Amino acid sequence: MIVLGIETSCDETSAAVLKDGKLLSSIVSSQYFHSKYGGVVPELASRAHQRVIVKVVDEALTSAGIKKEEIDGIAVTYGPGLIGSLLVGVSFAKAMAYGLKIPIVGVNHIEGHVFSTFLMDEHPDFPFIALVVSGGHTMLILVEDFLKLTLLGQTRDDAAGEAFDKVAKLLGLGYPGGPFIDKLAREGDPNFVKFPKPIPSSKSKSSRETDELNKYEFSFSGLKTAVLYYLKKINFQSLGEEEKNKLIRDISASFQRAVVEALVEQTIKAAKDFNVKNITIAGGVAANSELRKTMKEKAENEGLKLYIPDLAYCTDNAAMIAFVGYIKLKSGIKHDFDLAPVPNLKI
Repeated sequence: MIVLGIETSCDETSAAVLKDGKLLSSIVSSQYFHSKYGGVVPELASRAHQRVIVKVVDEALTSAGIKKEEIDGIAVTYGPGLIGSLLVGVSFAKAMAYGLKIPIVGVNHIEGHVFSTFLMDEHPDFPFIALVVSGGHTMLILVEDFLKLTLLGQTRDDAAGEAFDKVAKLLGLGYPGGPFIDKLAREGDPNFVKFPKPIPSSKSKSSRETDELNKYEFSFSGLKTAVLYYLKKINFQSLGEEEKNKLIRDISASFQRAVVEALVEQTIKAAKDFNVKNITIAGGVAANSELRKTMKEKAENEGLKLYIPDLAYCTDNAAMIAFVGYIKLKSGIKHDFDLAPVPNLKI
């Protein structure tokens, strides 16, 4: 079975080809121009997808050595994501599938991240706990099979990647903020400031049921605000460049430690509570060096095995979408041509 995957949920236009579950090609066109705006501009993102999607799909097919007529099915991200961006991918996929008279299947972008480790030679056995952490999502998922996923908890407000971007902006760094903070934190003191751990307390200590509902949640808004207040307290903007540069490294390291500790703590807790021996990290923030290092150390201490996809498959890509589409099509799951984007699609 040959499956073409298409991913356009945010600011990456991507296409990939899989044959019997094995990746033949993966092409990603990134929109770097958003950095000058300090974040993704939805209208500009959708227009950029329109300009390059034909070229990206053609390149994926050429690289795989596959002709259009050989494709058995098309998998496309239909949510969650930016509505304009999703529309471009879904519309293109439906038109192509209709013209070739082949089935189409919509894939949840989060499912793609969950199973991105299956693009590697080594991947987890079921069941496993997946930490999906990116600019738009931070969630813990119990994965019992390809088609059996249970959301355990997620962020109440900002996603972890979003918090990195906002703190980077406060520090005068570029966008996206994650790579800048990761790099600077290596030269800073993670104990310089004790920022609050972004794990919310339960809403009601007297309610056991409520405690269970909040057990695996995150909340990064308060951490971001704590950094803002600290910068105001030390009158950061009035400091000299040399002093600022030293502080930026220490604050970056302290902020990053708080984020990483929360992500690791909640993931390990979920694995132990559900007696699961395998855990995965996926999404853009899975590229963070401190998260990878700390999670590996904690997992080994707890007798757990950690799986992380290669860096190329941490960020948005069509290879993971094609893989999930392959599993669904093999299981007889497909969509009609009235498939529509769902920007707030749930897992």
